[in-house]
Amino acid sequence: MIQQITDTTPRWYVLRTYTGQERRVQKAIEQEIKHRHLQERILRIVIPEETVFEIRRGKRREKRRNFLPGYVLIEAVLDKKLQDIILSITGVMGFLGATQQRPPEPLKPEEVERILARIEERKDIATIENAYQVGDPVRIIDGPFKGFSGTVTDVNNDKQKLKVEVAILGRKTPVELDFAQVEIERPE
Repeated sequence: MIQQITDTTPRWYVLRTYTGQERRVQKAIEQEIKHRHLQERILRIVIPEETVFEIRRGKRREKRRNFLPGYVLIEAVLDKKLQDIILSITGVMGFLGATQQRPPEPLKPEEVERILARIEERKDIATIENAYQVGDPVRIIDGPFKGFSGTVTDVNNDKQKLKVEVAILGRKTPVELDFAQVEIERPE
């Protein structure tokens, strides 16, 4: 059965923003639609984010990072009035696919499913970012070399792995480890 699309059918649109302004734009849209009593016109505003762990001064901190910088997804019943309201918000550059003569192009349902699935997938996968640098003293906290100390000789942030030079039986031996298997060693 073919679903008939009417003016009241909510569709997904991609909004272009200045990079780093996504959260501010989201809040401004929410405030503006609440102020104008248009809550039923915008169902969801989604910023594509993932969880990353950053290690600074030996402490592990969790933060959210936008993996599609400069883009915000909006599920809305979009008309010219709502479009103009959104475009008037500071930080908004425009709708993806829109021109002066052409209205914004809604995303296809399969595109929306793919993007939302990716957001959900990345929500569960936490990565460690900028955790270690060459020369950092580390202590191994997991695996067969647990308890050993060494020095980082190579860092692969993409694979979340590093090489550590460990003294085993008086000889320096390189060992490849996951980020989660080591921690920065603090001087006592």
